[in-house]
Amino acid sequence: MTSVGSPLEWGLFAIMVVAALAVDLGIFHRQAHVVRIREAAAWTGVWITLALSFYGFVTYRFGVTKGFEYLQGWMLEYALSIDNVFVFLVIFRYFRVPQAQLHRVLFWGIMGAVVSRGIFIAAGAVLIQRFHWVMYILGAFLLYTAIKLLLQRDAEVHPEKNPALRLFKRFVPTTHEYHGQKFVIRQEGRLHATPLLLVLVVVEMSDIVFAVDSIPAIFGVTTDVFIVFTSNIFAILGLRSLFFLIEGLVQKLRYLKVGVAVILAFIGVKILIQPIYKIPVPLSLGILASVLFLSAVISLIFPEKKTASEVSPPPPG
Repeated sequence: MTSVGSPLEWGLFAIMVVAALAVDLGIFHRQAHVVRIREAAAWTGVWITLALSFYGFVTYRFGVTKGFEYLQGWMLEYALSIDNVFVFLVIFRYFRVPQAQLHRVLFWGIMGAVVSRGIFIAAGAVLIQRFHWVMYILGAFLLYTAIKLLLQRDAEVHPEKNPALRLFKRFVPTTHEYHGQKFVIRQEGRLHATPLLLVLVVVEMSDIVFAVDSIPAIFGVTTDVFIVFTSNIFAILGLRSLFFLIEGLVQKLRYLKVGVAVILAFIGVKILIQPIYKIPVPLSLGILASVLFLSAVISLIFPEKKTASEVSPPPPG
């Protein structure tokens, strides 16, 4: 299992993340409130600044190539996060989560995602180290995922069909009303889950599904565990503020999913042709950035025509 990070670098990364989360939750979001665009933009800027600052540190400490690998991995995970945002929007609308409680659900959902991503990355690194041919399976899987994305542009999301949700509701007593920020309350001497905990379960399960696609993609960029983990975590930690910032914009980026499919296909091909030709990291980074930029610009130039207005989904039973 390769890693350029020493205990000192891992410790510095952990301190940055813990400090930022403590300031975020302990000071600015101690009380539940509706997150406005200006606040979301400010926090998006904070997380992007932290991620790019760490890119500068990686470049200074380990060289330009490792820095480019980190930057490419971070950009890739950030792009894949757009799909997460869309699914989270559907989940929150289905469960009619109060706006003031969205940040709390996203915060703890992403904390769970940090743990699950760590497990996925560690398992992937061990497999690649012991069985290098697994990389070619990952490459083929990314090509399959890219084709699937292109053929499923407007696939609907149905939170009520989530198997984890069905299992949870079957075995855990649940209230029908929200109770502020509480995930669990006591009624008639018995603990009950609130709908907020239901939402958290669905969010966590959704992220695990996304990790199945994103982790193979980032291993196509680098197999260095330190670079993979830090770039991945900085991307998903910025997902909360990104959600509030692009809540109204995500529907307008109609070609972004096509761009993500092209990127996944490119990385899949990059893995498969590696024994013949190793694509330089700067070139790979330039292609990734160009595809993202073009897909966003084309989405804004050719917006989707509005049809019938959305029908509000029924409240969860």
